[in-house]
Amino acid sequence: MGPHRIVFANEKGGTGKSTTAVHVAVALAYQGARVAAIDLDARQRTMHRYLENRAETMRRRSITLPTATFEVYDGQSADELDAMTERLSQSHDFIVYDTPGRDDMLARHVATRADTLVTPLNDSFVDFDLIGQVDAETFKVRRLSFYAELIWEARKKRAMATIKDSRREMDWVVVRNRTGYTEARNQRRIDTALTELSKRVGFRIASGLSERVIYRELFPSGLTLLDKGHLGELGTSHLVARQELRTLVSGLNLPTPAKTADTAAPAKLESAA
Repeated sequence: MGPHRIVFANEKGGTGKSTTAVHVAVALAYQGARVAAIDLDARQRTMHRYLENRAETMRRRSITLPTATFEVYDGQSADELDAMTERLSQSHDFIVYDTPGRDDMLARHVATRADTLVTPLNDSFVDFDLIGQVDAETFKVRRLSFYAELIWEARKKRAMATIKDSRREMDWVVVRNRTGYTEARNQRRIDTALTELSKRVGFRIASGLSERVIYRELFPSGLTLLDKGHLGELGTSHLVARQELRTLVSGLNLPTPAKTADTAAPAKLESAA
């Protein structure tokens, strides 16, 4: 069946997509998985730069850390991107895609072919509008967005091919990032709207990462919250953030390298404890 494809996609920027993608990729590498990361944002290259910084830190400190093979795709052809994916598929258990925070043809291409599609959202109706529109008075969901309809159609086609072509079903997970800064009443409204929409469209909801300075501080070194032996003394907020990451990875319910999707168990991070 090939490697498990995890696509981090959101047509809006500023949702913590690249940070989440890097941490999930490294978490899988800590489990012994062979992970490849493809950055589709050839301009910003945030995921690629993060992993590049990680490689430089390993060279500078003469240390070895679990990490991912990383490449940038800067072309315009879906066929060429598929060829890159096929090449990396020969030697990896997971392929992680980070997509631009805008409407992008290649981002749509990989999103509709994902085994696990992860859509990070900040807890605001500005971000919620990506997947659904709500009534201004009642906050009830009025209609699906174009993006939600796109994924809905892709999942229906994928369901028909699951048995015929022995493909995995697509698991769509909406990850709620930065929830700690949301006003309580607004958060309850988003809770209700997301729950309603998840039943209509079929995505799951998972807890994500809070807004924390630590993520911005780690970027230059390429280190992650899992690299505890190389981070120095950690404060309480850092320990809480690491637990958030563990909860997120567990909530994605990804297959372990030694198992197929049919027998997958939630990811565990004992080696990073």
